[in-house]
Formats: sequence, C-alpha cells, structure tokens
Amino acid sequence: MAQVHLRNVVKRYGALDVVHAINLDIADGEFVVLVGPSGCGKSTTLRMVAGLEEISGGEVRIGDRVVNDLPPRDRNVSMVFQNYALYPHMTVRENLGFSLKIAKRSQSEIDRAVTEAAEILSLTPLLDRRPAALSGGQRQRVAMGRAIVRHPAVFLFDEPLSNLDAKLRTQMRVEIKKLHQKVGSTVIYVTHDQVEAMTLADRIVIMRDGHIVQVGTPLDVFERPVNSFVATFIGSPPMNLLPATVRGKTVTLRDGTKLPVPPGHRVTEGTEVHLGLRADNIMPEGHALPPTAHMAWVDLAVTLTEPLGTETLLFTELAGTELQAKMLNPRPVAPGERLRFGIALDRCHLFDAVSGDSLRV
Repeated sequence: MAQVHLRNVVKRYGALDVVHAINLDIADGEFVVLVGPSGCGKSTTLRMVAGLEEISGGEVRIGDRVVNDLPPRDRNVSMVFQNYALYPHMTVRENLGFSLKIAKRSQSEIDRAVTEAAEILSLTPLLDRRPAALSGGQRQRVAMGRAIVRHPAVFLFDEPLSNLDAKLRTQMRVEIKKLHQKVGSTVIYVTHDQVEAMTLADRIVIMRDGHIVQVGTPLDVFERPVNSFVATFIGSPPMNLLPATVRGKTVTLRDGTKLPVPPGHRVTEGTEVHLGLRADNIMPEGHALPPTAHMAWVDLAVTLTEPLGTETLLFTELAGTELQAKMLNPRPVAPGERLRFGIALDRCHLFDAVSGDSLRV
C-alpha cells in the first residue's frame, strides 16, 4: 500500500491545458473516487498516475518515490479498464496469472497468487473457462483478479462498470467495496456516475474542466456543496435551483413569492441568488419527514408523477421553475391536483447567481 500525492499536475496537448495544476493527497489505504462530466480530465488524471499519459508539469509521487519518469510497470500500480482487456484465447486461470508469468515468477508462486485471487472474487469454479463463456460481471471480476495477483500498492479503476447493465452495476459496486475491505490497498476510481461515487468513496474528488472543484466525504459534498455545479451534479434527482433576489430577510422569487433567507447564510441586500433545495426537502404535507425548525409552506399544482414504490417523485412548478419533490408513503396523485408543500429552509442553500459559489457561512 502507498500514499499518492499530486503536486501542480498539468496535462497539456499543444496549447490546450486539459488538466490545470491540480493538487491532491490520497492516504494509504484510502478509496478515492474522481467524478465529473465527460471531458473534465478525470481519466487523464488517472492515466498520468498510471504512467499511460506523460505529465506536462508538476509531480506525481507514489509512496516515497517521484514516478514522473517511471514506466507503468515500475510504478507498482494495477489498472482495471472499462473494456476488461482479457485475452480471449486464455482461460480465467491463464488470464489471472499472465502478468506474473511475464515477470518470470515461479509456477508455484503463480498458482498460489491465482488461487488466492480466485477465492477472494469467487472465481474458483470458473478458472478453466474462457472469457467468451463468462457474463459481463464475471469478466469484470477476472479483470480485478488480474490486478490483485500483482499485490500492487495502488489499484486504479477507469469506469469499470460502464459496460454493465443496472443490476450488474449494483452487484459489482458491492464486489468492489468488499474487495477493498479484504485487500486494503489504496484505490483511485474514475466514474461519471455520481451514485457509484457516493456509494464507494471514502472521499470524492469532483472535477470540472480540468480543475478540482471540491474534495470531501460523500456526506460533505452532498450536504455542503461549494457551488451550484456540485449541488446539481451530486444527488439524485439533482438539486432544484430557483432564481431569486435577496430583499431584507427574504429571498424573493421571480413571481414575487417571498421565502425567509435560509439560516446559516451570509447575504447582501439586492444580491441575485439561486435558492437550492433537494427533492427530499420539499414534500407534501402528511407525506414527508418530520418538519424541521424552519419551514415555509406553498400551495402548488402537481404536473407529473413518477411512482417509485415506497416514494413518488412529484413534478411541480414554482415561480416559473420546474421542481421535483418527494412524496413518502405515497398515494395516487392526479395531474393538476394542488397540494400543500413544506420547504425545509434549514436544509436549503443559497448560491451566488453569477459565480455559483455557496453563500453558506
């Protein structure tokens, strides 16, 4: 196991910077997820750690070594790719042991490592099959097993679940979490799926346009987003954002609706803001979590519903902006039906309308 440190790391293609002087410290044994929209630089950053992309500036350190000029094989990392990258003519056993065979390890050492990895990932009954005879989830477990046999200091995962269906993705998230608990290695995991990030990470690194926007635990970035981009990127459904203006102790929405300024925010008279509230924080009366200390109430017409079993997503509109709300212990709701909704103001956020920065103290 090893710490990973990025210091002012830059990736440049010609005159175009795609990663902008990022700094990040990853602790020994930590599971860190890089997440962000396509093109944000997360996979490029991972590939620079792996040595598959040359860095244009800065320093990458793994353990006590600067690895900028080391080839991938000398960095003591293992990478699991999106497309599995298995050898189709080899059995599972041969795929698992291939890297050790290339490294000229003894057959007894290879057998021992393959057996250990197969047991960890429940692959023992599949050792004599070829990849064509495996499901997508089984192939991904083989790809992870091939990484395990090398006992790397750092595991690198590049969107490993994106080719799987929804049910398999859920199962494989559990497998990857169990793997980390058993092996305890440092993990850097790249995904564009914020659900994967929230469920797997010790810490999440949110990237945008080649910059690190926020680093924190899943709960930190969900409850205290630093700006409106993070607020709408993390969480499902995305946070609702309502344009408003600060007037005294109220935020005035575009249709003149006045709501108290959410507690815990620093605001200035006349500031244009976005009021952010999650679907969990606007709920119909009688179908909600217990009221909080700071509530506001509005009567709104439901335009659309999405039943999800134990809860229903309600679509409505306030001040010309579509909102998503949650109904717990749901009942049928007809389009056009008006309901009284409670807004938990102490769980709401204010963001500067120009910069997008959080105004929370």
